Amino acid sequence: MAEAERIIGTPDIPDAEGADGAEPQQPSEGAAQAGSDDTGGGRGRRKILVLFVVAVIAYLLDLVSKMIVVAKLEHQEPIEIFGDWLKLDAIRNAGAAFGMGEAFTVIFTAIAAVVIVVIARLARKLYSLPWAIALGLLLGGALGNLTDRIFRAPGVFEGAVVDFIAPAHFAVFNLADSAIVCGGILIVILSFKGLDPDGTVHKD
Repeated sequence: MAEAERIIGTPDIPDAEGADGAEPQQPSEGAAQAGSDDTGGGRGRRKILVLFVVAVIAYLLDLVSKMIVVAKLEHQEPIEIFGDWLKLDAIRNAGAAFGMGEAFTVIFTAIAAVVIVVIARLARKLYSLPWAIALGLLLGGALGNLTDRIFRAPGVFEGAVVDFIAPAHFAVFNLADSAIVCGGILIVILSFKGLDPDGTVHKD
């Protein structure tokens, strides 16, 4: 077989222009742009997924913790975690985070709903992982407290939020408040660093 191949010879291999002499086709500018858009869209979808995963985790942790507190701690003596420095003390809060503004429950409910809508709209232009985490914390925390305001007594959109984390010399709060504060702090840090939600970095 090898001798036959030597006698017959190896067929000529077409050059880069192709067998018929035509130049190889290059991808059009539109096709290249479409590929770039697909890649960017994939990154955007992953960041949106991160946002909603963080939001769901924050929301479920807050929801489950409040269910346990209402079932086990409400109308009971506070539980000391670190002496007088940190206790678990179940209370109902009709105001905003940390017990502020109890006369404006309906307004705070509306604000929480607006925050959720704004985050959902902003998610469409999200390409930054840190921003996805920050907005996820805000979304989960806002949903957690909004759930209380809708479904708990004394009525729809006027419900009192369940708070139970009681540090010494500080207001009583819950995990939703913590998620909102952590998300807000992260947003401030990202803003100082010049990082936008779409991944753009502004350098002074």
